[in-house]
Amino acid sequence: MGRTSTLGIALGLLSYGLFCVHDAAVKWLVDTTPVWQIMFFRSLTVLIGTVVIGGRPLLRRAATTPLKRPLAERAMLMMTAWLCFYTASRSLPLGQLTTLYFVAPLLITVMAARLLGETVSRARWTAVIVGFVGVMFASDPFGVTASLPTLLVLAAAFMWGYGIILMRRIARLESSLLQMLFSNTVFVGISAVACTLNWHTPTGIELPLLLAVGVLGGLAQFSVFEAARLVPASALATVEYSALLWAFLLGYVVWHDIPVPAVLTGAGMIVAAGVLLVVTERRTLEPRPQK
Repeated sequence: MGRTSTLGIALGLLSYGLFCVHDAAVKWLVDTTPVWQIMFFRSLTVLIGTVVIGGRPLLRRAATTPLKRPLAERAMLMMTAWLCFYTASRSLPLGQLTTLYFVAPLLITVMAARLLGETVSRARWTAVIVGFVGVMFASDPFGVTASLPTLLVLAAAFMWGYGIILMRRIARLESSLLQMLFSNTVFVGISAVACTLNWHTPTGIELPLLLAVGVLGGLAQFSVFEAARLVPASALATVEYSALLWAFLLGYVVWHDIPVPAVLTGAGMIVAAGVLLVVTERRTLEPRPQK
């Protein structure tokens, strides 16, 4: 059990790292390519890869699974969260946007106890709260006011949090590939319609980037689905804070952004929260010696 929990946490860290590299590639593309078109190419790439890997058994399971409704609902929830987040990102400073969105791990922890019946230990609560305080230090969120963009990003955080709960619930019965199949089928269908309204023919440079976004997105999705299958949602919530650390690292390597002391303080708190989670999870799952 200890190894399973550690593997799940490692997959969670990997997934959020991949998502950060994915977001960096998207940042390059959005200057010339509509966001809906990026979503279409990404989702189509992931969908094709999923079908190729899963083959006929996956398609047969998709046709017979009793969880069609929750699978479709989760896909629509994630699409709506995505729209709310990117709409809000046009109006909010990055620090405020990041801090508001990282309310999600706190929501996940609360919902995991109420909706999944998970026993959320004091150590998990401590890790989540320490991580959130670290995000506040790192993001400098002062000046947050009630506005439509603020409500949109909070709605996105709630929907992402509930999506993690659904992911964990579905993962008990269905494979990660099946979840990816349903999610990306919905994404492709909706984004394809939007692309007809604003199509941009990709250039020779954009095509490899679009393919890379698809591959990175697929690997990140599979990693986070597998992490949700292996560890409780309340434990995975703390791992989500690592996305901010990956963003700092990527910003330094690619754009040579040097974090200010407040950012380093917040990053240290996030690392501390992650270490606390790993240590306590391993101790909790280690077999106790017989008396």
